[in-house]
Amino acid sequence: MTSRVPLVSATDTPAGSRALLDAVHGAFGATPNMFRAVANSPAALQAMWGFFGALSGPGGGTIPAKLGEQIAVAVADRNACEYCLAAHTALGRKAGATPAEMSTAQAGESADPATAAALRFALQLVEQRGQVSDADVAALRAAGFNDGQIVEMLAHVALNLFTNYVNVAFAVPVDFPGVKLLK
Repeated sequence: MTSRVPLVSATDTPAGSRALLDAVHGAFGATPNMFRAVANSPAALQAMWGFFGALSGPGGGTIPAKLGEQIAVAVADRNACEYCLAAHTALGRKAGATPAEMSTAQAGESADPATAAALRFALQLVEQRGQVSDADVAALRAAGFNDGQIVEMLAHVALNLFTNYVNVAFAVPVDFPGVKLLK
């Protein structure tokens, strides 16, 4: 399948996207297709890359990278985003998750009670369009998360909705090892 928007290359990158794509390339050792699609808009690329950096860059969020990737695969599976499922499964492995941990996270589950609570909350946000209750937030506190971490979980979900929608809406070709959706 061909992407519905061009995947910019080094020769046709908008000037406002060049430096950011160089940073993406430096971080990944390659320029993933998703970023090449988003680079059509320097503003959108800046927003996406800034969001990634704020949550996972140096001095970034307090949620461990492994949990962020587990949230990402759960959200990707719910949104039928093959691109994000593949990318975040690979990134989760890089963050120390086992194949079994990533597979169960994809289903929104975990043997670890805190991770299970975070995944339940993330999927509630997606499925209920942000409509969660006092009890849902209290369950995260009871699982050991502080308010900053709870807000970060919502930020991870929001970032993943952005990336899922980019990849699904624009049919961005997957350039990570494929992972089968559960649905």
